[in-house]
Amino acid sequence: MNIEQFMAAYKRVWEGQDSEGFAALFTENGEYWNTPFQVQNTPELRATYWDRIKLQEDISLRYEVLADNEKGGVAHWNVTYQVASEELFEIWAKSTGTGLPDRKAGDPLPRMELDGTLQASFTDDGLASCVRIWWHSIPRFPEA
Repeated sequence: MNIEQFMAAYKRVWEGQDSEGFAALFTENGEYWNTPFQVQNTPELRATYWDRIKLQEDISLRYEVLADNEKGGVAHWNVTYQVASEELFEIWAKSTGTGLPDRKAGDPLPRMELDGTLQASFTDDGLASCVRIWWHSIPRFPEA
């Protein structure tokens, strides 16, 4: 696997909300660092983490490979999705450390935009051994 193939698969499993497919991109003990301080390093942990994707709707991911070599690469990625539950919105707020924006009960949930960089290392058998992402996000609320 190379970074282009990995990013195409990453796009497929994110837009397809495929937790098992996501976990299968990695070696048995492959690491997915969704923040610099949080790693999922077993198939079960990766699939459980990826299950939160099921709380998203209308997902669209774009990417551009920035660097590629025989053992890994770097890509810029951007994803937008409609938040489909209060639970996901609360997860996002906690992960950013910003707290929840002021909203009234019944206000529509935002469309999220995440923009980030992904660095990946691959084994000779074509699986990811380590993937690290760095990202920022912004909620985009419908105009009143």
